[in-house]
Amino acid sequence: MTTISSPIDLLSAIPFLIGYQPDDSIVLLALENDSISLAIRIDFPENLSDSEANSLVARLAEHQDVLLVTYIPDTCHDSEATLRPLTEALSASGKNLRESIVVVAGRWRSMICSDELCCPIEGSPLPELSLSRIAAEEVSKGKPFPFSSLEALSDSIDSEPQPKLVEAINLISEIDYDQDPAPFQREGANAVIDFMQDFRCDGICRDQRLVAKVLVRLCDLQVRDFALGIMDEEESELFFSAWRWLMRIAPKNYIAAPATLLAVSSYERGDGALANLALKKALDDQPNYALALLLQKVFQSGQSPALFRSLRKELHPKVCDAIFSGNMSA
Repeated sequence: MTTISSPIDLLSAIPFLIGYQPDDSIVLLALENDSISLAIRIDFPENLSDSEANSLVARLAEHQDVLLVTYIPDTCHDSEATLRPLTEALSASGKNLRESIVVVAGRWRSMICSDELCCPIEGSPLPELSLSRIAAEEVSKGKPFPFSSLEALSDSIDSEPQPKLVEAINLISEIDYDQDPAPFQREGANAVIDFMQDFRCDGICRDQRLVAKVLVRLCDLQVRDFALGIMDEEESELFFSAWRWLMRIAPKNYIAAPATLLAVSSYERGDGALANLALKKALDDQPNYALALLLQKVFQSGQSPALFRSLRKELHPKVCDAIFSGNMSA
């Protein structure tokens, strides 16, 4: 995320950080060298207990410089009382609250700035996002323009049933783990590579048999972990688009793997809201999907995306050795 130098920058950055224009929300952000390194959003609560506030602050981990932006619901009549446990928890933790902004009915006001010329008591209109410096810089980097709401963001990953794809899937042999699975795993890994190459060239994969093979083979944990490992930061848009497309057309019982891959891709791009929506899709498809359950904990802990990316890269050579050398079974 680009450098934040003013409240206007901050208010413009939040929709890009979480993927949509929030309302009725509390957004906590961590700063590193005046750039946002972490964003945490929760629904604005009816009340916030001390333990809930402490848990929220704990997700900021070692980050010291913090920003707080609160989007107050129309139904809230005492936002100060609701937020008090959070502000007290931030103070007790020793965090440096660099800015605290409240947004009410489309107007914003800093709770730290006392200059009424800068921050009048009645607040100032929210900035026009499309005209902001932040929007220009983020869009120029390939970041999609934020959705208007969480509902619109969720709608963007709704399933698009493909009846003929089910027929193609039924023609793909499942792996018999009583036999050597390595040949099927190699076939799956190569299918993922071919699928990505089609997407790299055309932005879509028209080979339905290839798509079916990828979906079936991603049910194997080795193949799925191979797909995790090939995600490259320099081609993050490619992998994000490919997993999103694949998840949307996947039939029931085949959604969990591409949805989880999309969650990882989204998280590493800073699209936390979409990452969590993708995990929900995965768990709706397979409630006990282990990687999705693990990622829920990782996302909630506030761990840096860079940490998870480094773990993926560390695992990938072992997965490749297992698949292409046949030294391990799934």
